[in-house]
Amino acid sequence: MLHTAADLPAPPDLAPIRRALLSVSDKTGLVPFAKRLSAHGIELVSTGGTARTLRDAGLDVIDASEVTGFPEILDGRVKTLHPAVHGGILARRTSDADAATLAEHGITPIDLVVVNLYPFGQAVAAAGVTDATAAENIDIGGPTMVRAAAKNWAFVAVAVEPARYAEIADALDENGGALGMSMRRELAHTAFQHTAEYDAAISAYFARTTQSAERFDLPDLDALPREELRYGENPHQRAILLRTSDAFKTLHGKALSYNNLLDLSAAVGVIGAFRHADPTVAILKHTNPCGVATRGSLSDAYDAAFATDRQSPFGGIVVVNQPLTMEAAQKIDAVFTELVIAPSYEDGVLDFLMEKQNRRLIEMLTWAGETDALDLRSVAGGILVQDADPVLAPASKLRADWTIASKRQPTESEWADLDFAWRVAKHVKSNTIVYAKDQATMGIGAGQMSRIDSAEISASKAAKSGLDLTGAVVASDAFFPFADGLLAAAGEGIRAVVQPGGSIRDEEVIAAADAHDLAMVFTGKRHFRH
Repeated sequence: MLHTAADLPAPPDLAPIRRALLSVSDKTGLVPFAKRLSAHGIELVSTGGTARTLRDAGLDVIDASEVTGFPEILDGRVKTLHPAVHGGILARRTSDADAATLAEHGITPIDLVVVNLYPFGQAVAAAGVTDATAAENIDIGGPTMVRAAAKNWAFVAVAVEPARYAEIADALDENGGALGMSMRRELAHTAFQHTAEYDAAISAYFARTTQSAERFDLPDLDALPREELRYGENPHQRAILLRTSDAFKTLHGKALSYNNLLDLSAAVGVIGAFRHADPTVAILKHTNPCGVATRGSLSDAYDAAFATDRQSPFGGIVVVNQPLTMEAAQKIDAVFTELVIAPSYEDGVLDFLMEKQNRRLIEMLTWAGETDALDLRSVAGGILVQDADPVLAPASKLRADWTIASKRQPTESEWADLDFAWRVAKHVKSNTIVYAKDQATMGIGAGQMSRIDSAEISASKAAKSGLDLTGAVVASDAFFPFADGLLAAAGEGIRAVVQPGGSIRDEEVIAAADAHDLAMVFTGKRHFRH
């Protein structure tokens, strides 16, 4: 049955906010926002941990159970699913009948809903996640409130992104405690997009965990939430993003472009290889790493990564594997950086980095390889589908699987650098040559037509940056088809090599390694990136 609009007076352009319901999993920026709401005399209604956080900050809070007259039950599974909540959200303020119903049942209107949902994507990304854990992280009350508020955008505002709190509070200040129709409508759009992405993540989990070993279980592309992009790779190309999961969250800056999203995906892939490493920084440009380093601090790691290539990082991407520190942020700030990506940010870092409007700040919600099981690419006449190249195993497991092909065995420090270089090489466009020493890249040669060209470019970049390759290691994403690439590396003073092996000329390459007293290991697995 098609529902038609009731014949009611037009909604107001400015809707006063008198009561707000706050129930959030991500409490970023919650208290400052709630204080600004309270300063306008707005009543705060809240639930569980959100209410405790607000009370601890000295704010007056009405428990949702006081509004409903019913306690939270079933371990918090049922808190806000009640007419006293949803009647207050859904009532049309220009309807006399709705007003009479609210009065009859003693329901107070709710004008602002501040909700973000259980972290389902993060929960199911954890190793060994069970269906029971997945089920407990499927939010029911949150999406229901978000959708109710978004449906009633003519009178009610909804906030699902902490990054929008300041903007909403500023609008309340400007409008004497009211929000305009254009903002309410825009917030509703964001809210429906948010719940669509959330449902898509749940659907993707079921698809992934019930996938047959005999066939690919493809997502329903028509069912995925769509985000319109300004344009594609170039301004004359149209583009959209079909979201399959909540892999990241934009905390600051303009909407991400098509190319931004490609770069972001590449950066998250690189840093995923170092999830469990010491502080690691990767700097990328046009989806290729131009410097990667692991050190005792993110600040030192940034210095070492930047030293690989001092020109390419301008306008590039920086990604880190640990909460971004102020010391590292200040060094990143000194060079124009398009995207900064981190699993989290230490206190004060976001405020510092937000001082530059053109910079986009991203929070990783999941690690690479934990949610996307398939890799899809369009080609002439169709779509190619393959399993995603999985994240590399820990160093000890890799070492056990690798074969020493040379007479000389790697030293312990060489083993560490070989593992490091191999992780970087996996994320550089083929043909790939990576020089590394002391857990830092020294030169990267990417995407050349021959491996010898990549080796020469990598060495020339090291020389241009004033880096000495003596004692370094070299990684090649695929086998050396001839000994010339290896000999070029040997001429730069490298001491160890990691490559897949498998060439019909392996014996010739091994002989060249032995002739130069190089340690060489075969991984038995290549990592082309075409």
